[in-house]
Amino acid sequence: MKARIAGVATYLPDRRLGSDEVERRIEGYVPHTGILERLTGIRWRHVAADDQQASDLAVEAVRRLDPAQLDGVDLLIFASASQDMVEPATAHIVSAKLGLSCPVFDVKNACNSVLNAMQVAEALIRTGAHRKVLVCTGEMPSRAVRWRIRDRAQFVDSFAGYTLSDSGAAVVMTADPGRGVFYREFAADSTAWAIGTLPGGGTMHPRDPEYGYFRGDGRRLKEAFELAGPDIFLNALKRTGLTWEDFAVVAVHQVAMPYLRVLVRLLDIPEDRLVVTLPEYGNCASATLPLQLSLAGWSPGDKVALLGLGGGISLGVMLAEM
Repeated sequence: MKARIAGVATYLPDRRLGSDEVERRIEGYVPHTGILERLTGIRWRHVAADDQQASDLAVEAVRRLDPAQLDGVDLLIFASASQDMVEPATAHIVSAKLGLSCPVFDVKNACNSVLNAMQVAEALIRTGAHRKVLVCTGEMPSRAVRWRIRDRAQFVDSFAGYTLSDSGAAVVMTADPGRGVFYREFAADSTAWAIGTLPGGGTMHPRDPEYGYFRGDGRRLKEAFELAGPDIFLNALKRTGLTWEDFAVVAVHQVAMPYLRVLVRLLDIPEDRLVVTLPEYGNCASATLPLQLSLAGWSPGDKVALLGLGGGISLGVMLAEM
C-alpha cells in the first residue's frame, strides 16, 4: 500500500504588502530604497487580518479542498513553524474549527514542517495505522517581524522576517494500492540550529518580548546549506533512475531568488519544471511546496518532486506519483 497525494489546497490572505511598503514601515533605521526586492526578488507578501490566527489560515485552506477528499479522514496533522499557543497542540484548535473528531497532533520543523508531516503520514499509511491523513499548515510570520530597528546590524539580523508571507495549505494523503510516494529521504545538520531563530515562548526565553522577533544570519545560513551539499537531491535521481524531465513539477522551497538560481543551476533542474512563487507570494515557509503544487499543472499519474530546505538546518526530498 502506498500513500497518494489525493488533494492540495492553499489559502492566501487578501491583504498584500509590497516590498516598498515594508521598507517605509520600518522605523528608526532607514534601509536603502529597493534593497528588499533587489536582494531577494520578492515584490509581494500576504498578511493575515488582525483577528486571524495560524489555525484560521489552515482551516481556510482545508475548506478549499473538494469536500469529498475529506471523507474518511482518520488523522489530522498540523505542521507549521507558527502556532496559536504553546499548549495545546494547534491541531486540536484546527480540528475543533473544522468539526472533526479524529486523532490529531502537531509536527514542527521550520520550513520543512509540511514535508516532514507528509513523511509521517506516509509511514502511518504504509503500516496500516491510518488510511487518510489531513496535513495542514497555517504560517503567520507577520506576528514576529521587528518594525522598530535600532541600526544596520539589527536590520540585517531581522531581515528574514521582511521576506516571509502569511499563508495556509492543506494536503490530503490517502492509501492507494498503485500510485503514491515512491521515494523519500531526509537529513539534518543540527549544529547550525542557532543561525536562524524565533527565540521567545520556550524555556530559554519564556516571557521577554525582545525575543519575540525573527533573528538570523542569511549569509551563514546559505553557507550551512552549501556545506550540506546537493547529494540528498541528486541521490534521489540516481537511486530511482529518473531525471528531472520525468517529473511534471519540481517544487523547491524558495527563500530568495539568488539562492533559488544557484540551487537550480547546481541540480540542473529544467526551468519549465519549476513553479517560481517567490516574487508574487514571498517566502511562505512550510506552505511553499503545497502552494507550488496547487499552482502547477499536473494530471493523475504525473510524477512530482518536493525538495525541502528548513532552518535548523534540515533537508528533505519526496518523490510521488499523483
